[in-house]
Amino acid sequence: MRALLAFTGSRGDAQPGILLARALRARGHDVTVALAPNLVSFAEDHGVPAVPFGRDTADLLQAQRTDQRFASRDPRARLRALFDLQRRGVPEQLHDLRALVPDHDVVVAGMAGEEVAESVAREVGLPFAAVHFFPIQPNSAVPVAPVSWAARLPGFAHRWGWTMLARARAAALAPVLPAASRVTVRSKRIQAYDPQLFPGVSDQLPGPFTGFPVDADGFLTSTTDSTSLQQWLDAGTAPIYVGFGSMDVGDPAAFVAMLRQVCARRGRRLLLASGWASIAAGFEPDVAVVGQVDHALVLPRCVAAVHHGGAGTTAAALRAGVPQVICSVQADQPYWGQALQRLGLAATIPAKQLTGERLDTLLDRITRPEVVLRSAAYAADFATDGVERAADAVEELAISPSTELFHSAGRQL
Repeated sequence: MRALLAFTGSRGDAQPGILLARALRARGHDVTVALAPNLVSFAEDHGVPAVPFGRDTADLLQAQRTDQRFASRDPRARLRALFDLQRRGVPEQLHDLRALVPDHDVVVAGMAGEEVAESVAREVGLPFAAVHFFPIQPNSAVPVAPVSWAARLPGFAHRWGWTMLARARAAALAPVLPAASRVTVRSKRIQAYDPQLFPGVSDQLPGPFTGFPVDADGFLTSTTDSTSLQQWLDAGTAPIYVGFGSMDVGDPAAFVAMLRQVCARRGRRLLLASGWASIAAGFEPDVAVVGQVDHALVLPRCVAAVHHGGAGTTAAALRAGVPQVICSVQADQPYWGQALQRLGLAATIPAKQLTGERLDTLLDRITRPEVVLRSAAYAADFATDGVERAADAVEELAISPSTELFHSAGRQL
């Protein structure tokens, strides 16, 4: 099998694609990994060759931060800004994937860039799989609005809302995507998360449900200065972990000062993963600042995790059994916050509303004994074979009916 894996977006979007590529290669398949240009070196540094497609993630994030329409009081202006952002980089993605797709047997994409990759797959008649890190397809089980009161709405309201969001997304991309091909191709949506976090969703969405695509064996371990960090962890009590990936949380200096004050008031040390901000790394008795951490090694040693709510970080904290404060910024992050809060595994707040006093209150809530016990119980049953199960799904999709018949006949001879 020759598979083209196209995973654009941030590092959190790309990492599952890199892990899936590694799993498929270990099974003897040929795999082309296409990533945002700024993430190619990340894959190659971990022994997975990759090629660039589309635009740098940093360019897209910067466009979102600098477009004043996102802060407009006019909802029409905000909607136009969102549509423009959805279309940004699509022509480049189409051009690059069309050049890459010949000689492959299947195309796989993440949620970011899914429509572009599927369009290219249909143009050449190849099977297509999208890896969904969140239940984005229309359903009545997941509240369409990421706020606490939305859970009281009837199911049909959620399904209608998800349908409208899908149509809005399609309308945003229509001007830059080619006309839909009439070629019918085999396709599937791989649901790469735990459906137990969204009760009822597994009865409504097509599978397979593979579980979170976690880095089970530490292949992508990237802790900065791991020896010094290990020594710092060994030298004191369990810290509070804080990390916001590539998300913008405003003034980094003010944010860090607030974190220091909160941790000092609570008598807790602070472990800050500063990949999202220009903050000098270093180790003090009560504060450690590093660029990146290996969540699997570090989070089990923390008393709480404060983060942006990306699917990857959320999964890592669930796997570690550590209570969470999810300070959402965008996309699926507020949905994860609300879902885990409803299940008593986390507390959540929009990052723009976060203050020291509010963080203190939320930390009080998640460090209660019942939350700690629930988090530990969830971790005890956490499945770590999500990547292998996703690889199974890709293999199954890539085998044509005629090939299945051929192999079946061969086994009978």
